Amino acid sequence: MTFFERYLTIWVILCMIIGVFLGNNFPEITASLRKLEFGTDTHINIPIALLLWLMIYPMMLKVDFESIKNVGKKPKGLFITLFVNWLIKPFSMAFLGWLFFTKIYNELIPTELGQQYTAGVIILAAAPCTAMVFVWSYLVNGNPGYTLVQVAINDLIMLIAFAPIVKLLVSGTSSLFVPFNVLLWAVIIFIVIPLSAGFITRKLVIKKYGEAWFNNKFIPKFSPISIIALLLTLIFIFAFQAQNITSKLLHVLLIAIPILIQVYFNSSLVIILMRRFKVDFNIAAPGALIGASNFFELAVATAIALFGPSSGAALATVVGVLVEVPVMLSVVNICKKIKTWYCKQ
Repeated sequence: MTFFERYLTIWVILCMIIGVFLGNNFPEITASLRKLEFGTDTHINIPIALLLWLMIYPMMLKVDFESIKNVGKKPKGLFITLFVNWLIKPFSMAFLGWLFFTKIYNELIPTELGQQYTAGVIILAAAPCTAMVFVWSYLVNGNPGYTLVQVAINDLIMLIAFAPIVKLLVSGTSSLFVPFNVLLWAVIIFIVIPLSAGFITRKLVIKKYGEAWFNNKFIPKFSPISIIALLLTLIFIFAFQAQNITSKLLHVLLIAIPILIQVYFNSSLVIILMRRFKVDFNIAAPGALIGASNFFELAVATAIALFGPSSGAALATVVGVLVEVPVMLSVVNICKKIKTWYCKQ
């Protein structure tokens, strides 16, 4: 992990402080930036959209769709990962969101805001992780080729399944209206375009300079760009939400609880299923980490596109960013500790 990746939670907290400070002390500038949208009432803020694209494009460069041809060699691990990612994870998160934000927290959080938080965590869970999975897989000595297959197929499924699942679950757990056309545009802008651009760039650069140069020289150049874009995006979001956040710090803690439960539930379920079907540990551990982590960049972008940068849904996805690194590192440590137990079968 790079220095910035290792301490991402600290940078997120600093961006939260900076953003809230700017939002509270320079409200006119913040309001002007908030009005910069692609069309009237699209909720797609131009500065944030550009920054999010800078975050997502480098991640898509890492996806090698050539690896999919090896999918038939060890299908069990892939099937379990896909089962948890698409049939368990978003639905379990929808249940936890509904349970916590409309029932358990009903006296702490207003109903309408609770529904937006529910929408945010659903969007977060419906987007499987892409880039950081390679880091988590490396830390548990995972099979890099197989991890690549899992990520590539998840990305392809996301093109088709992400929008319908978000629409179904958000509408089913709240009274919020989810405009499918806006959701579809979010998929096109934040998945289709960067995925296509990454695929084309990868093909052209490897053809000219070779795969080793691409992996060792070209991709590392984008790492600081992704991190800087992420941090600037968070500053914008927290600046837009400054008025709400100063009075809702408790909400940040409350939002984190169902997210944490979902992370440990899904990672545990993957490990149990992988062990039950006798999948190698170097495939099972990355699979558990994929099931636990989220494509938070896409989640933040989608929440903003649907409900706006100052919405409760956007805040909920940002909390996902806040807890991502420390929680995933804890899952990495758990995977390492249970390796002996896992292999005794």
